[in-house]
Amino acid sequence: MAETYSIAVVGGGPAGLTAALAVAATGASVTLFAPPFPAAGQTADNRTAALFAGSIELLRNLEAWDALRPVSAPIAAIRIVDDTGGLLRAPEVVFTAAEVGRETFGWNVPNAALVASLAARLAGRVRFQDTRGIVQVAIGADTVQLTSAEGETFGASLVIGADGRNSICRAAAGIDTKTWPYAQAAVTTTFAHARAHRDVSTEFHRPAGPLTVVPMPGSASSLVWVETPAEAQRLAGLDDDAFREALERRLQGLLGSIGEIRPRAVFPLSGLAADTFGRNRIALLGEAAHVIPPIGAQGLNLGLRDGAVLADCIADALSAGRDPGLPATLDAYTALRRPDVTSRVTAIDVLNRSLISDLVPVHLARGLGLVALKTVGPLRRRAIREGLQPSPEIATLLSPGGLTRLTARATPGTQTTAA
Repeated sequence: MAETYSIAVVGGGPAGLTAALAVAATGASVTLFAPPFPAAGQTADNRTAALFAGSIELLRNLEAWDALRPVSAPIAAIRIVDDTGGLLRAPEVVFTAAEVGRETFGWNVPNAALVASLAARLAGRVRFQDTRGIVQVAIGADTVQLTSAEGETFGASLVIGADGRNSICRAAAGIDTKTWPYAQAAVTTTFAHARAHRDVSTEFHRPAGPLTVVPMPGSASSLVWVETPAEAQRLAGLDDDAFREALERRLQGLLGSIGEIRPRAVFPLSGLAADTFGRNRIALLGEAAHVIPPIGAQGLNLGLRDGAVLADCIADALSAGRDPGLPATLDAYTALRRPDVTSRVTAIDVLNRSLISDLVPVHLARGLGLVALKTVGPLRRRAIREGLQPSPEIATLLSPGGLTRLTARATPGTQTTAA
């Protein structure tokens, strides 16, 4: 017999977990469908995420930040270094959080710890349905029926698809995507080093793509090194001594001698943009809705904002006594997310292509842009603010005291509009 839930979230990554907790804060009944979460120290995921101030505030509101702060590192400045080797080398640019009145831009957070902290907050808030996966999604007039790999069926008035770039929820909703490949792959790891990072994240712009080092607690940093797929596989296969030598050479002495290197992983790069973020009682977020290269730390921040904005839209539906799965909620969600997502997908794609392009005018335009960012104060400050969060009013949970305000927003009869 099929069980029926008000709102179902498919996918147990950071975006899905955050969305489940955010939507549950509206008072809605929420069930999360995902495989069991690994025990502490039992995951091979060595990636980290640079989360901006709004994302950190979201974690505070969801009571997940306190457990993360001791294992995370602040990012007080961002340095961009032109390492393209061309004749038109752009100047080094350093953005500091102090320029916009902040102590930090955000924090670099280990993915495994982020998932663990969010998962620990589910108890008493979100029902967790352990499953190897959802294998079928059938859309009806009033409900969406989910069938699990174990053969169980569940119904929901709204399904939130946080099930990644190959989303079964997106396919069931009939939402088309634009996808594009990059002839690039990223090598990720974390490593110790002799010289202090001073809470500065550095991005080397290179012909194959960016090489980014982001602070971690103590004398350690995380690495995202973009190369051609063949070169990425070669680097990942080197022994530690050879990889250490290659990394020291690429960092140009920035962090001194390299110490312990954690296991490396390789991830191919691609891009994806969904035509809409909601249709047929299904809302998409995270990589089910958008995929971008790891430049400028935008990817997961976008996914977390998706969940916060969707929670606002659901709160408004509940306040009006309206089924949150109806088109009005999904259309509002799409309208609110499209400008933020589209602008960042476009900007990151253009920047990445400008690095790997052989055209001199393209490099000249990129160099002139960096010169302007280095020398024009108002432009610098605007670029910093836009990089941290979109210009329009931010979602409720992205600001202090958001949890209380979101709960009040969902109260029947409350006159509010989506952020």
